[in-house]
Amino acid sequence: MSTATALNLSVVVPAHNESGNLPDLIAEIVAALQARDDYEIVIVDDCSSDESPQVLASLQTQLPQLRVLRHLKNAGQSAALRNGVRHARGTWIATLDGDAQNVPADIPRLWDEMQRRGNPNLKLIQGWRTTRRDTGLKRLSSKIANGVRSRMLRDATPDSGCGIRLVEREALLNVPNFNHMHRFIPALIRQAGWDVDTLPVSHRPRGAGSSHYGLWNRLWVGIVDLFGVAWLGRRSRPTIVQEQSRS
Repeated sequence: MSTATALNLSVVVPAHNESGNLPDLIAEIVAALQARDDYEIVIVDDCSSDESPQVLASLQTQLPQLRVLRHLKNAGQSAALRNGVRHARGTWIATLDGDAQNVPADIPRLWDEMQRRGNPNLKLIQGWRTTRRDTGLKRLSSKIANGVRSRMLRDATPDSGCGIRLVEREALLNVPNFNHMHRFIPALIRQAGWDVDTLPVSHRPRGAGSSHYGLWNRLWVGIVDLFGVAWLGRRSRPTIVQEQSRS
């Protein structure tokens, strides 16, 4: 792995009580990126109460590209994601959920698609889980939330809540930061004046442990947040700036 301060890619994984999933997930990330030497893995432990700190400490002795950040107080997925991105050294950020339902082998596909587009204004390729491997409750709440969100925000994204994506670090750090913002990243990037696209990705059942989300915090809280993001969109005035050359 490169020892330079700046890297091309950081894989950021927010995780809370995912000790049963992290070893295999990290091994899959390493395997997916074995052809690269310009990346790092940043795990943000959101004050886990399980064996995550010990598991991650052991893995760090084996993997020089693995960095571990730990919240001293539980702050939620959005805060963990934001802090991981803030501390990351990569120009581009690939994100994954810590429950191992996202497939790391999709990261090179996202990277190749971004390079293929060659669009300097394209700052995000959002994963799209065309086949969900979730419980009926999660599928129902996500379907309702995605439908309402799409109509209100017009973010042209069928699966805004998918945890796997490739996004430019600087662009992500320049959008508004708030609790649950990770569910609205495509809309926030578009509101800032940048382009967003999607790519179908794989999805699989959760590995170990159980979901931290239920009907209340997945559906109703998301709808409440939706009105705030819609307000931000109405107030946004993205402007293209061009510097005048000297005559």
